[in-house]
Amino acid sequence: MHERSSVRELADRLRSELNRYSPGGKLPSSRALVERFRVSPVTVSRALAQLAAEGLVVTRPGAGAFRARPRPASPSAGDTSWQEVALSAEGADLVPRSVDASGVTATLAAPPPGVIEFNGGYLHPSLQPERAMSAALSRAGRRPGAWGRPPVEGLPELREWFGRAIGGAVTAAEVLVSSGGQTALTTALRALAPPGAPVLVESPTYPGMLAIARSAGLRPVPVPVDPDGVKPELLADAFRATGARVFVCQPLFQNPTGAVLAPARRGEVLRIAREAGAFVVEDDFVRRLAHEDAGPLPRPLVADDPDGVVVYVGSLTKATSPSFRVSALVARGPVLERLRAIQVVDTFFVPRPLQEAALELVGSPAWPRHLRAVAAELRSRRDLLTGALALHLPELALPHIPSGGYHLWLRLPEGAGGTSQAFGSGGEPAFTAAALRAGVAVTPGRPYFSAEPPASHIRLSFAAVAGAEEIAEGVRRLRTACDEVLTESVRHRARRL
Repeated sequence: MHERSSVRELADRLRSELNRYSPGGKLPSSRALVERFRVSPVTVSRALAQLAAEGLVVTRPGAGAFRARPRPASPSAGDTSWQEVALSAEGADLVPRSVDASGVTATLAAPPPGVIEFNGGYLHPSLQPERAMSAALSRAGRRPGAWGRPPVEGLPELREWFGRAIGGAVTAAEVLVSSGGQTALTTALRALAPPGAPVLVESPTYPGMLAIARSAGLRPVPVPVDPDGVKPELLADAFRATGARVFVCQPLFQNPTGAVLAPARRGEVLRIAREAGAFVVEDDFVRRLAHEDAGPLPRPLVADDPDGVVVYVGSLTKATSPSFRVSALVARGPVLERLRAIQVVDTFFVPRPLQEAALELVGSPAWPRHLRAVAAELRSRRDLLTGALALHLPELALPHIPSGGYHLWLRLPEGAGGTSQAFGSGGEPAFTAAALRAGVAVTPGRPYFSAEPPASHIRLSFAAVAGAEEIAEGVRRLRTACDEVLTESVRHRARRL
C-alpha cells in the first residue's frame, strides 16, 4: 500500500472483516496486523483510531482492540415539537436568544482514542500542577472552618491576593471571587447590557464569549484586530454607529490571534470608551501562561483605570486545571454592587474549600516553580510547532507568532497560485474533516467571527498534547489531510471540466 492511502485502505479491510468477531471479541494484535498487511505501526494505529471514531472498535491501552458491542435500542421519543413555540416566544422588540455552545464544546470534548488533540483549550495533565493542587486541597480541607459558608464576595485573603496580582491601586474591596472565567464573563455581560443591546467584540474573538452574548439576547458587533490588538479608530466608529455601552476585549495574548494591545493603543481604548460612556470588559485569561521569552508584561488595563471604565476578569484555571475554577471579577463604582448581586443570585458563592485550596496553592513555593516550568515548556512547544508547520505545511500562513498563550492562528490558502479552491470559503470544513480522518483534531476558525470571516482559518493548540512527539506526529497527519483536500479539489475541478 502507498502510505498516503494505506490508512483508509486498511480501515476498509478491517471494517469488512469485523463480522468474523463476536461483539466484544478481540481483534488481532497490532504486530499481527503490521505483518499481515505489510504496513507501519503508525498506519495500524490510525486505522484502528478511525474505526474507534466510527463506534465499531474499542481500544484498551495494554489490552488491544475489540469489536464494539451493539448499542442498546433507544426508547421511543416523545413529542417535543411544542417546545419550538415556547422557546421562540420572544417579545417582538427583543433580539431572539440563541444558545449555541458548539464553539465552546469544541475545546471541551475529548477526541476519539488515537486522535491528537490540537483543539484542546487547557494544559495537558503532564503540564498541570497536579501534585501541588492535591497537596493544597488536602491542606485546605484541614483549615478551621474550611467547610463553612464563605463570604459571598469571596475570602478576604484571596480577594487581596488577586488585587496584588493585578497591580495598580486595586484593593480587596473591589474584587469578587467568581467560579471560573466563563461565569465571570456571563455575570459581567448580564450586568452591563440589557437584552437586545449591541455589544462590541474583537474580531476574531473567543467563541465562548459570543455564545454568552447571544444567549443573553445581545447583538455582538465586530471590531477588527491586527497584531497590535484592536484598532482604536474602528472602535470609535463602532461606538458611534451602534450606541453600544460595552466593549469586550483580551488585551494580552488575544484568543485566537495571540495579539498584545500595543502601548500606544491602551490609553486610546480607555479614552474612547470613556467618551462613549461605555464599559470595557477586560478578559485577562492567560496572563499566567506567558512564554519564557515574553519579556515584561504590560499591566492589566484595570490597573491604569481610576474611573471605573474597566470591568476585569482574571482566572487561575488556564494555568492549573479545567476543574480548578477560581477567578476574579474586579470593578470600581456602583457597577460593583450590580455584579455582586447577579453573582449571588446565580451561584450564591464559590465553594469555600476551593477558595481555601487556591490560597494554599498560590502561597506555596510550588506555584512560582510551576509557572516557570510552564513558561519554558510552552515556548519549546510553540517553537517546535511553528518550525514543523513551516517545513511541512508552508501553505498555511502564520501571520503572528505569540509570546504567550497556548495556540497558533493559521490562515488557509484561498486558491492562489498552485493551491486549491477547496481552501477558499468552503475549505475550512473540508480541512477540519480531513484532519479528523487523518487522526488529528483541529479547531475551525469560523466560530471565532461574529460576522462573515474575511478568510478561512484554523486554530492549533500546542498545550493539550502529550509532548514533542505528538506535535511532530500531528503535523505529519495534517500534511496528509492537506494532501487529501488538494487531491479531492483537483478531482472536483476535473469533473466540472
